Amino acid sequence: MISIHLTMLVSTAATAALRRAPSMVSKRSMSAITGVKGREIIDSRGNPTVEVDITTAQGTFTASVPSGASTGIYEAVELRDGGSRYMGKGVMKAVNNVNTVLADIVKGLDASDQRAVDDAMLKADGSANKGNLGANAILGVSLAASKAGAAAKGIPLWKHYAEIAGNPTPDVLPVPCFNVINGGEHAGNKLAFQEFFVIPTGAETFSEGMQIGCEVFHNLKKVIKAKFGGDATLIGDEGGFAPPCDVQSGLEMIMEATEAAGYLDKVSLGLDVAASEFKVKGKNEYDLDFKTKGADKNSDLLLTGDELIAFYKDMIAKYPILTIEDPFDQDDWDNWTNFCKDVGKDVQIVGDDLTVTNPIKIKEAIRLGSANCLLLKVNQIGSISESIDAVKLSKQNGWGVMTSHRSGETEDCYIADLAVGLSTGEIKTGAPCRGERTAKYNQLLRIEAELAAPKYPGINFRKPGWMG
Repeated sequence: MISIHLTMLVSTAATAALRRAPSMVSKRSMSAITGVKGREIIDSRGNPTVEVDITTAQGTFTASVPSGASTGIYEAVELRDGGSRYMGKGVMKAVNNVNTVLADIVKGLDASDQRAVDDAMLKADGSANKGNLGANAILGVSLAASKAGAAAKGIPLWKHYAEIAGNPTPDVLPVPCFNVINGGEHAGNKLAFQEFFVIPTGAETFSEGMQIGCEVFHNLKKVIKAKFGGDATLIGDEGGFAPPCDVQSGLEMIMEATEAAGYLDKVSLGLDVAASEFKVKGKNEYDLDFKTKGADKNSDLLLTGDELIAFYKDMIAKYPILTIEDPFDQDDWDNWTNFCKDVGKDVQIVGDDLTVTNPIKIKEAIRLGSANCLLLKVNQIGSISESIDAVKLSKQNGWGVMTSHRSGETEDCYIADLAVGLSTGEIKTGAPCRGERTAKYNQLLRIEAELAAPKYPGINFRKPGWMG
């Protein structure tokens, strides 16, 4: 009798397991990676970059990798081919790594388990900077896997990113920082500073912020044309105008355009200095006339670190500047720290080349008090999981987080979803001009329409809510 009873219990348990098994197997098989295909495509500057398809039972999911012009020396390695093809900028080595080593590693893994996919690739590369397989190869797979993972869970990409990060309230739209004047390495003018932002902090919604940004942009075109002629309204890498102005006259023109548009009470300003591009090697000096050579150079624009700090403070006093990115060279920790201590309470000091979305560099900046905001660029670190780690570390230490594009972009708009999913509160993705830039803004408009009760942080963009 006991034997018969035990047999019946085992049989019942086995039957129940078999009943559960099809759904469990089906769920796993739906999200298992069955195919990986990399290819070389062209970015917004006409240079090659990596695109990756990941296939699951639900279909094929595609992602592409951006590329920077002013890149920090501590960024993860972007693998390029060298040689004469595409002037050395081909990425077929990275594509080959996607199609061989990385494909073999991630096939069979669950695309919805982002950490497992990324960790497998990082282990295979084995280097601190992804120099063996290439950050562009690894990131292409990581991004495509995130899209496949969202589809496997039947949720939007922004919500998938929120779930990976543990963000229970992904309902904050970022404040857009429109790069309306381009300089530095992004334009052919003499302007040293790389980006001048219009920031609609007084808007009530993201949609209103877009309207303000677009209207100021169009008014700025009129202002520039009146001052310098039609040729000065040609645009730079990120869609902003590239007039023959200096820093102060550039800010003045933006304010004039803002007044003409009727938004003086709703707009703040920001700068991306990209100072590593014009630091004088071996000296505590910055050459704001670094694009001029020979006898025509203006010696008055060669500033010491202290003089540059004084220059920033003067601009902050004259204009409604709320954020300054990369005010000093990536290794100039002393000037970063002194400046952040002086103005960091009222002005956001953003680490880009300084921190390169890398937790090791972020921890050092936190320890020294050298910055108070992370610029989130996923290709600086090379995977979605590591990017989320960097954001959470920054937020937990009271920093702001500005999601960012790169100057060499594609039509992929994943950073819009990332900004919402991680509640970064702010995003820069160029002027409201050029398709690779507006793709991100349009995706944010779609997400805003999709959310039941979207929030817009406005002037509180440094503290948007979820703190990691």
